[in-house]
Amino acid sequence: MSKKIEIYSPVLPESVINATVSTWYKKVGDKIKYNDILLDLETDKVILEIPAPQDGILYKIIKPAGATVVSKDILGLLNVETNTIHDVALIRHQKHKKIENNQVLTLSITPSARRLINTYDISIKNLRKICKDKKITSAIVEKYIRNQLNSKQNISFKNCNQINIPQQNLKNDKKTQRIPMSPMRQSICERLLQSKNSTVMLTTFQEINMQHIIQLREKYQNDFQEKNLVKLGFMSFYVKAITECLKQFPEINASIEGKDIIYYKYFDISIAVSTKKGLITPILKNTDNLSMSEIEKKIKSFVIKANEGKLKIEELIGGNFTISNGGVFGSLFSTPIINPPQSAILGIHTIKKRPVVINNMIKIMPMMYAALTYDHRIVDGKEAISFLKMFKNILEDYSRISLNI
Repeated sequence: MSKKIEIYSPVLPESVINATVSTWYKKVGDKIKYNDILLDLETDKVILEIPAPQDGILYKIIKPAGATVVSKDILGLLNVETNTIHDVALIRHQKHKKIENNQVLTLSITPSARRLINTYDISIKNLRKICKDKKITSAIVEKYIRNQLNSKQNISFKNCNQINIPQQNLKNDKKTQRIPMSPMRQSICERLLQSKNSTVMLTTFQEINMQHIIQLREKYQNDFQEKNLVKLGFMSFYVKAITECLKQFPEINASIEGKDIIYYKYFDISIAVSTKKGLITPILKNTDNLSMSEIEKKIKSFVIKANEGKLKIEELIGGNFTISNGGVFGSLFSTPIINPPQSAILGIHTIKKRPVVINNMIKIMPMMYAALTYDHRIVDGKEAISFLKMFKNILEDYSRISLNI
C-alpha cells in the first residue's frame, strides 16, 4: 500500500511576505531518498532548501519553478509506501549504520553549485575528479565548464551563454539574453529607491592614519590566531570603534517612525557582505558584549553562509547601523546609501600609502578615507562630523577604548 505525503514550504517570518520557487531538482516519477533536496525557495533575503520528508517517489509538483508561495503552502506530493512510514526510523538507523561500517564519505554541494550542475547537465562523477575537499562549490563547477570549453573536445552545455564565461571562449555573435530579476535583486532595487525617496542623505568624510591599527595587527596576529583560530582583521577594530561612537551619539543609533524618533538602547550592526546574487547585510548583534575574536568568527561565518546561500532569515533582520567595506574591492572613495530605517551608514575604503604632514614633516603613511552618510532629518551636521572624528581618533590611538575617551 502507498500513501501521498504533502511537501510543505517552511514557516516564513513576518518580515518575509512570500517566496519564489527557484528550482526543482527532481522530476515527477523520480525516486526520492529521505532528506534529498527537492527544490530551492528564494526570498528577498536568502535561499531555502526544501528536503524530502520521507523516502518515496515524487508524485506531483503543485508549485512549479517561478510560482509564488507563502508559509506552509503545499509544494508537491510524495508517494510513499506505508511500511516506509511506519519503519522509517529503523530504516534510517540501518542506513546510518551502513555508512559508518563502510566509511562512506559524502560529497556536499552548495545551492549555487547545484543550480549550475542542473542548468548545464553536468555529471557529478566528473566534478569529483577536481574536487579536493569533498565539497563542490560554484567556483569548482565554473572551473570545470571553462576547462571543457578551452579543451579541444567538442563538448557543449545547454544554456551555456547563461554563465559568466570569458567572451574569448564564446562565439562573437553579439547575441543578448533577457532574464527576470531574482527576488533578491528586486528587493535591492526597491530598498535603494526607498532610501533615496524617504531620507535626506548627506555625507561627511575623514582621512584616517591606519599606522597604529596595522602595527597592532602585525604585533599580535600570530598570538591572536593561535588562540582563537581566526585571523585578526580590520573589521573587528571598526566594529568596536563604531560601537563606542554610537554610545556617545544616540541620534545615530536611532530611526524615525512616523512623527516619533526611536532611540535604540542596544547595538546591532549590519555588515555589508557581497554575494554572487547581490549585497546582503547580516547582523552582528549586541556588539558591545562581543570580544574581538567573537566578532571575527561571526563575520567569517556570515561570509561562508552568504556564499553558500545558508544564511538564516533571523540573521538578516534588524540592525541599527551599517558598515560597508568597499575597500576590500579596492574602492578609494565612495558615498554609501543608507539602509532604511537606519539613520546612518559608514563606508570604509582601501588603505593606500600617501604623503601626509606630521609635526611639520612630510611622511609616507597608510591612509584610509572614511565616509559617513546620515539622514539629515534626524542627525545634524555637527553630530555627524563629531561622530566620524571620534571614529578617526579611536583608530589612530586604539588605547582610547580601554580608557573610555
